[in-house]
Amino acid sequence: MRLWMLVVATVILSFISLFIGAIDIKPSDLLDWESDKTQIFLMSRLPRLMAIILAGAGMGIAGLIMQSLSRNKFVSPTTAGTLDAAKLGVIVSMIFFTGLSYMGQILFSFVFALVGTFIFMQLLERIKFKDVIFVPLIGIMYGNIIGAISTFLGYEANVLQNVDTFFLGSFTLVVSGRYELLYVAVPAIIIAYIYANKFTVAGMGEDFAKNLGLSYRTVLNIGLVIVAIISTTVVLTVGIIPFLGLIVPNLVSLYLGDNLRKTIPHTIFMGAAFLLVCDIISRLIVHPYEIPVNTTVAVIGSAIFLIMLFRGKAYAKK
Repeated sequence: MRLWMLVVATVILSFISLFIGAIDIKPSDLLDWESDKTQIFLMSRLPRLMAIILAGAGMGIAGLIMQSLSRNKFVSPTTAGTLDAAKLGVIVSMIFFTGLSYMGQILFSFVFALVGTFIFMQLLERIKFKDVIFVPLIGIMYGNIIGAISTFLGYEANVLQNVDTFFLGSFTLVVSGRYELLYVAVPAIIIAYIYANKFTVAGMGEDFAKNLGLSYRTVLNIGLVIVAIISTTVVLTVGIIPFLGLIVPNLVSLYLGDNLRKTIPHTIFMGAAFLLVCDIISRLIVHPYEIPVNTTVAVIGSAIFLIMLFRGKAYAKK
């Protein structure tokens, strides 16, 4: 897994993504700057591509950080209740603070995602039996509890259908002016790279980190804030995308190990390339219509996850 290969793959997939859709657009059509196809390209295709790249890279990094800090390869924003908590924050703001601005909803979602992730990490500290499978199962149950609360509130306020549509996980409605929030993930990723070595040390355990003079709690909180920021921006822009933060970091660490300074660049492009592949398939499988990308990610991601799981068991028996 070489970085230049991932970069080339991302560039090729990006080019393909730009010219796939319900409306047939060719590179030659862009020569007429005033044509309708050029405007569609600028207002829809380019923003959609940027949203896919930012969401894929961001969720990959969020999953990488969570797996390092929790010391469990099956932990991700999906299996730790982070995305469910972000969704609950939006629902609470919609129901109880109806006059709240969009930035207010973002703040609510961020706070809920941060608190939800922090509670999950606190649960891990109090669990004595930290089996590699048992921990994510607790996270899934924890996320289901939060999801049940969201469903109840949405049902009682008669906004459940609108909420489910909002969090569907699709790039269909991404146009210029409706995706720029995802750029917040860029400084979050940069900070993650700056703290990469500290995250790696913190991932070896609190006692080990303290013996090396590292402020474990500070590094942990910084990591949780980064995860919450990325998760919130993705959820509010395109909805919930499962498995991405779980599969991509595992694929990268399978070949490169657990040194975050080394794996972060690969995770960025792997996450972007993986989501581009899923989005292209979503647009081609029932062309000219498309299915939500979260469905494609779930199918492909679950298949890869099972292959990795059985492959790991096979090596363990040898």
